[in-house]
Amino acid sequence: MSVDAAGGQGGKLYADHKKIYPIAVSGFFRRLKWAILIVGMAIYYLLPFVRWDRGPGQPDQAVLLDLPARRFYFFFIEIWPQEVYYVTGLLIVSAFVLFLMNALAGRVWCGYLCPQTVWTDLYLAVERLVEGADRRSRQKLDDAPWSLAKLARKAAKHALWILIAWGTGGAWVLYFADAPTLVKDLATFQAPAVAYMWIGALTFSTYLLAGFAREQVCIYMCPWPRIQAALTDEWAYNVSYRVDRGEPRGSLKTNRKLRAEGQPAGDCVDCGQCVAVCPTGTDIRKGMQLSCIQCGLCIDACDTVMAKTGQAPRLIAYDNDINIERREKGLADVHKFVRPRTILYVVLIAGICGLMAWKLGTRATIGLNVLHDRNPLYVLNSDGSVRNGYTLRLLNKDAKARELMLSVSGVPADSRLETVSEAGHDGSALILKVDGDQTREIRVILTVPAENKVAASQDVVFRLSSSDGEKVHTQDFFKAP
Repeated sequence: MSVDAAGGQGGKLYADHKKIYPIAVSGFFRRLKWAILIVGMAIYYLLPFVRWDRGPGQPDQAVLLDLPARRFYFFFIEIWPQEVYYVTGLLIVSAFVLFLMNALAGRVWCGYLCPQTVWTDLYLAVERLVEGADRRSRQKLDDAPWSLAKLARKAAKHALWILIAWGTGGAWVLYFADAPTLVKDLATFQAPAVAYMWIGALTFSTYLLAGFAREQVCIYMCPWPRIQAALTDEWAYNVSYRVDRGEPRGSLKTNRKLRAEGQPAGDCVDCGQCVAVCPTGTDIRKGMQLSCIQCGLCIDACDTVMAKTGQAPRLIAYDNDINIERREKGLADVHKFVRPRTILYVVLIAGICGLMAWKLGTRATIGLNVLHDRNPLYVLNSDGSVRNGYTLRLLNKDAKARELMLSVSGVPADSRLETVSEAGHDGSALILKVDGDQTREIRVILTVPAENKVAASQDVVFRLSSSDGEKVHTQDFFKAP
């Protein structure tokens, strides 16, 4: 069953898909998009091959997500699983950066930086290269009956699309293993099966989304347009058709005649180039719409027409609701980039980045976790002493092996700390060796002599220190009758 907008019968629940044939355009925003595309893809494809010396026995890939070793390497930064909060902080910062971009310039992320936009731009460039730069030639090719010429063009286009998609998936898996080694293994069919599976999945998804879904991803599948619409305000700059200057629209000849007669006439010549160049088929003259990704290509198209007709540029431009209303009243434009909303976002971004930088700069390369025995909680020895058992996990983030000193406080001074594993003793402390870039689990026994009176439950602090002065501690408890 289908219903129309008024709830009656006969309508459809969804809009029929109409293939969009955006025309090529030149101008500032098109050049900016090409520059971002080239730089972004260069980083994506080449970054796995950048080297970074971390010392003997350590991976030398600058950016590496080493799942078997459970490490994330980013140049001089090494993140362990216990430090997942850095990833959480990065995600939070990314969200606030996205909010800030929206507060300043609407869906600028969608128009210039979103991977869907970048890869769609590349796919469209391939389509124009193979099937013809002119929009009408591509439409005629699609409408024409199948022939060897049409089959050859279509096959060449899809082959290039699949090659780009395969490169996209192939580059992604290089971030999870040593890139040169994995490239060799992939070429000789010796790579793990999971690598081929991921390349296949990402090849298919890139080919589908950039080649066929295109604007449907931006309009229907992506949640960001709905979210940003709730976050934006009247001061945010969006690609806008300046109604106060463009209306009433008409042909160039008609508008000039109307002006000569002293009648109102706009600068818009109703050429439709702003619609023809839009990758989502949006008519910006109808106002802000969910389908507009704010890419600015309609600005370039309109500026080209304005230059040919001898009129001022920026009939379509980045503008905000406040200035549109002010111009209708004959007032000058105002700009307000600094406002409570943007200040809040900047403060939050700076605060979280500063906190992560401080935490990263002061973090220790040793770690300690303690788990008290559950059953029994304590043991009363025949001589009246009380002992508690603990399982300790020692962490050494350094590349070389280290001797770490373990001690405990919160119990009488004559208490004994011992372990069944091999360890040296330094008074009441244990000296434990932990290999480089490893964790070590040990079981220790803490015994309080009978002559000391202890509470049924009291806090104790385990301290771990290294010879170079690093210290960490964690708190647990000591149980007694």
